[in-house]
Amino acid sequence: MIIPHYDDVVRLDRCLAALTEAPLPAPTEIVVVDNGSTQDLGKTRAAHPDITFLTEPQKGAAAARNAGVVHTTAPRIFFLDCDCVPSTDWIKTAYDLIEGQDIVGGAVDVFDETAPPRNGAQVFETVFAFNQERYIAEMNFSVTANLLTWRRIWDDVGPLIPGLSEDRDWCNRAVARGYRLTYEPRLCVAHPTRNDWTALRKKWLRLTEESYALTAQQSFRRSVWALRAVLVLMSSLAHAPKILTSPKLGSTSERLRGLGMLFRLRTARTVWMMRQVFQH
Repeated sequence: MIIPHYDDVVRLDRCLAALTEAPLPAPTEIVVVDNGSTQDLGKTRAAHPDITFLTEPQKGAAAARNAGVVHTTAPRIFFLDCDCVPSTDWIKTAYDLIEGQDIVGGAVDVFDETAPPRNGAQVFETVFAFNQERYIAEMNFSVTANLLTWRRIWDDVGPLIPGLSEDRDWCNRAVARGYRLTYEPRLCVAHPTRNDWTALRKKWLRLTEESYALTAQQSFRRSVWALRAVLVLMSSLAHAPKILTSPKLGSTSERLRGLGMLFRLRTARTVWMMRQVFQH
């Protein structure tokens, strides 16, 4: 299994501790591919002598994952993110579920790393982040934060392409080649919510840039993207009831903070998307 990492040692330690809490099925190789972190990984390496640590100088999780696949030879390829907390039986469950399947995307729950009450960014993430079941059913992709496949499929489809929404692009290519992508809620990891506007903005600015790159070969690219920008803005109204009625939220003040973040983020995304239309 392959875990990309960059300057997030505390969360990496938490991830590896959860993975290795139960005995690993043999033979299992865990590979951490570091993107040239400035943080010291010495203690992490010492605590996990059976885990392989690699360095990939090209920035980005796609390049790190590709390097991990090249380094390994196992017939099964499992992907996990370093900031995810897998269930203690995640690897055993992964072995069980991939049999008879082509590609499996698991559930990604979210949790807060700070004490309540939630701020607007945390509320937004709690309601909207990582809807894996919908991604797989409607968009034919799974995030690589919790993804299983086979090397024979990887070799056929090809590597991840840096600079795109690489998980969506790779899964779409795989499905186009006839491979089946399955959602499996029993394969579960937990991911921390982004806990402020800066982190949420960084995530969505990156996703907006990568999504636009996916449209490079589309006809009427700018017109389609401009229309999508308008729809993003309008989606604020359509999605507001999800915050108002979500059973995951508690107080009215939480819901109001979430609504404010919903409108702020969707407005910002619309501005970014329109800039792309006129600058490219």
